[in-house]
Amino acid sequence: MGENREYGTIRLRPVAPEVIRLAEDARVPNNPRLPVLVYGGVLDAAADDLAGSFAALFAGNGWGGIWYDGIFRFPHYHSTAHEALGIARGRARLRLGGASGIEREVAAGDALVLPAGTGHENLGSSPDLLVVGAYPPGQRWDLLRGGADARVRARIARVPRPATDPLFGREGPLPRLWSRCPIGGDR
Repeated sequence: MGENREYGTIRLRPVAPEVIRLAEDARVPNNPRLPVLVYGGVLDAAADDLAGSFAALFAGNGWGGIWYDGIFRFPHYHSTAHEALGIARGRARLRLGGASGIEREVAAGDALVLPAGTGHENLGSSPDLLVVGAYPPGQRWDLLRGGADARVRARIARVPRPATDPLFGREGPLPRLWSRCPIGGDR
């Protein structure tokens, strides 16, 4: 991804995201087409106001519905929206993809993009965990637990791909990586 990029006073590290494909789990559908993207250390954990930096980046790249909180401690997913998560403070151990998925440690400065349908839960975190979340334009989240029927799977398949990466904009890795994924098809 080249050299550090600056957006105002925000300095992004040139990290290529880890691409994680998740199979359907008994309790969560995950996304049959789009992978999870994990941007490790995209912002310097020692920087001032990581929460404000993540919020400004997300908003500046068209992602809205910005919130500040933690991550639920139960497996859940969203069938109506993709979700960007910026770890602004603390650390957490996340499970992505349901019980048969993977576990990942995340810490301040990391970011994730979860495609609609991706199961996620907080398995444990530091007391100071603060996460900034956002969604692509026009997408509103729902909160689902448990398996997915045909209606839920169809809703996930209809969620449009965002035109911008929530961190790096139109030239970021998300539009390129997600455009390579076939639309429709079998699981």
